[in-house]
Amino acid sequence: MSLNKPEKMPSLDANVVKIAVEMESENPQLKEFNQKIPLTNIIQDLCSGWDLTDPEQYALKFSEKTNQNYVTEKNRNEIKNGSVLRLAFSPSKIAYDILQTLHSEGSDDKNERTSALQKLAECSTDITFALEFINKQGLALIISLIERGKCQGAMLANALASFVELMDHGIVSWDILETPFINMVASYVNNQTSRPQEAKVVQSSLSILESIVLNSSAKYGQVEKEVGFPNLVLRLENQNPIIQQNALSLINALFLKADPAKRKIIASTLCTKQVRNVILQNIIQTSSGEVGSEMAHQLYVMQTLCFGLLEERMNTKMDPQDQDAHEKIKELRKIAFELDTISGGDASRRQLSPFTKDYKKLGFKYDINPALDFTETPPGMLALDCMVYFARNHVDAYTKVVLENSCRADEHECPFGRSSVELVRLLCNILRIGELPSEQTTTYHQIFFSHDHPFHELYCVCIVLLNKTWKEMRATTEDFVKVLSVVREQITRALGSQPANLEKLRQKLSTLTYSEITNLWQQERTSREQWESHARPIVQLKELVTPEIVQLIKKQRLNYMVDGTRFTKYSPRGQRVKDKFWFVRLSQNHKVLHYGDCDDKSVPTIEELPNKLGVVDIKALLTGKDCPHMKDAKGRKSTHQLAFSLTLDSVEMTPLYFVAPDEMVYDYWVDGINALLGNKMTSKEADNDLETLLSMEIKLRLLDAEGVGVDIPQDPPPVPADPPNYEFCYDFK
Repeated sequence: MSLNKPEKMPSLDANVVKIAVEMESENPQLKEFNQKIPLTNIIQDLCSGWDLTDPEQYALKFSEKTNQNYVTEKNRNEIKNGSVLRLAFSPSKIAYDILQTLHSEGSDDKNERTSALQKLAECSTDITFALEFINKQGLALIISLIERGKCQGAMLANALASFVELMDHGIVSWDILETPFINMVASYVNNQTSRPQEAKVVQSSLSILESIVLNSSAKYGQVEKEVGFPNLVLRLENQNPIIQQNALSLINALFLKADPAKRKIIASTLCTKQVRNVILQNIIQTSSGEVGSEMAHQLYVMQTLCFGLLEERMNTKMDPQDQDAHEKIKELRKIAFELDTISGGDASRRQLSPFTKDYKKLGFKYDINPALDFTETPPGMLALDCMVYFARNHVDAYTKVVLENSCRADEHECPFGRSSVELVRLLCNILRIGELPSEQTTTYHQIFFSHDHPFHELYCVCIVLLNKTWKEMRATTEDFVKVLSVVREQITRALGSQPANLEKLRQKLSTLTYSEITNLWQQERTSREQWESHARPIVQLKELVTPEIVQLIKKQRLNYMVDGTRFTKYSPRGQRVKDKFWFVRLSQNHKVLHYGDCDDKSVPTIEELPNKLGVVDIKALLTGKDCPHMKDAKGRKSTHQLAFSLTLDSVEMTPLYFVAPDEMVYDYWVDGINALLGNKMTSKEADNDLETLLSMEIKLRLLDAEGVGVDIPQDPPPVPADPPNYEFCYDFK
């Protein structure tokens, strides 16, 4: 009997995928898509199947809900098995048709031009089309139509939207724009009464002006001249959240790019009660009670820029020749000690006495010459400003704090002067005064919109808190650092609860007493002392346990990647794209990354993410300034610190560019990718997790030893010498 040889299975070509191609009014074609064959050949073959002439007028497009861009030689690697593509007119053909329609200005049918501009706005999101349209001088035509006022209504809205999309690709410099164009766009923002513009016109106009301010080297003055702050504040009252958001973005852009003198003027306008109430009532305290992530970011930027104006005083030393500053120091003494004395009829004798004792009671480090207390920066003269503000505006609280401490024994008094200097330095550190706004942060504090002088009022609340905590701790001057560490914890936790106003802040701080904070502080100190121990038995136990803990951390990082993360989109040049997000997940088997576009609230399932990347295709992980999309991101504080990218083995595959929303997400993803690639996890978060888990494990293993009072020796006991013979065993035979 003969046996038939099994048929040889055909070898699978990794470059060939099976796809479907659709076309309007035609039956779909099922095709094998070979990545090695030029796209022109594939399109020609598809056109033959549908009996289409002029294949050069057609191109392939993705047909996913979140990706309808043209297929190019650069992104064709995104086509996977089961992908559905669409055959459509090429970018060149569509650009030509749109331009032909727009050039026919003599036509009475405006509907055709309106439809052409609407089509342009839709197509311009694709960089392939944008390049084609700009190369055909299409952008110049759009600019001409806008600046000559040839568009109105829906036509104008679509023209402005098209311009925004075309410019957002970074193909053309913003410096090409001339004064007539800027003036015309500004007029759409300023037009509040004559005829209300369509919402989309105002949205796009605000966005264009913001981009001009941020990206043009010489057009700031023109925008600042044409668009008044009162008009922008009125736009904040608009019920359209996108108009509010774009208006606030433009305000922040003007604020950021202004010179120091103009910044002070802008800040004084933004801090007025009228403007603060507009922001509170129309943006923060709305009926929905929700603030979008982009709006929250803009509120954070505004607060950061306003607080940034304190940097000058924070870094200014006391000038010995500054007579006004010397008068302020004298005023502090007068308010604290002379009011009661003058009313008691003893003023003349009081004024003749030296002030040194009073300055000592005020808690100055240099009681003979208190001006020396303000020569250290930070906080510099900002500390004196806060002290004088407290004394003038909260007289009772000020005199109570000073007089209470002047009556205590020297070793237990809380020195008001030194405490104020240290507290202002602490507040500057907590609020990051002097730092540029981060591009990722969305945490703002509503409390700072409730007062004209938010920083000074925060100081007034916190100096009372510091004095209270000092008494609760029964502290002495030697405990200054300990007291400040507790006060820092109290302030940070209270601000983290997002109080709506100063009264809510006071209520929250009243619950965060020293007894509430001390347990956490004690645990941290105990943990730190344990880790400072160098006992060899503990070190050896740690070495034994560490591999298990590292594996546990790796498992947690991979599970975090499986849950997925939403990232903000960045352009290849490192520019943040507003309101554009994408989501990335790791498959359950840890072999494939799934990703795709999303909005700022949804959490797509793994089936809803159209794109895939095999872990085996990852060549290397790049971080920080080594990332290709951070090469041109100059001057953007902290963005490169949260950036990482994946380079791939194949040059035909597009790398993935990430910018994490915060440091924790950055550490988790970098750790997870390193774990997938078999590399060591080196992030700060991994070190902290290892330290915490290792500490807990060591404590659990030492519980028995602690229960019986066994002291862990610094060194293990010596091994005894060998006995002279081994004839001491008992023979049971």
